[in-house]
Amino acid sequence: MASERKARLAKVNYWDEMLALRDRQRAQRKNALQVIEEQELPLESNRQGLMRWYMHPSITDTALTTLLFFHQEIPPGGRSGKLKFQGGQVMLIIEGKGYTMIDGVKYPWEMGDVLNLPLRNNGIIVQHFNSDPDKPAKFVAAEPNWFACTGVDRGCGFEQLEDAPEYRRP
Repeated sequence: MASERKARLAKVNYWDEMLALRDRQRAQRKNALQVIEEQELPLESNRQGLMRWYMHPSITDTALTTLLFFHQEIPPGGRSGKLKFQGGQVMLIIEGKGYTMIDGVKYPWEMGDVLNLPLRNNGIIVQHFNSDPDKPAKFVAAEPNWFACTGVDRGCGFEQLEDAPEYRRP
């Protein structure tokens, strides 16, 4: 098996392959989106809730692919799904008030606040709650796109622990 791999690898000039990859990336970025308009994005209902994806590892037509960036809306009195992930995410609350549970500790927030989800070796368990029974809570969040470097598990596991209440399996 090792000799088969060696023979397969010997058929490729990896320096030239790296230069070809560079050229493909340059061509892709030449016409990539610099401005991503909200009205061009669908509101996705997923296991975490209602989200719009501006930047995602599977979205490749943007000038940058090094970040994840999304908008999330939590219905009045609602909550997000519960998630275990690496952390290292920054959230800007753009509307409403509520709180986030991080490893069982409650962190209240309101419009204008920035919430830092800590980066931990064993990951964090996080869930967001809207305290207002009449108005939605909205935030945007950004984190590095570690998927390309570490895979989706990002070293600690990536597990949906609880679905958002409005989520319906397709």
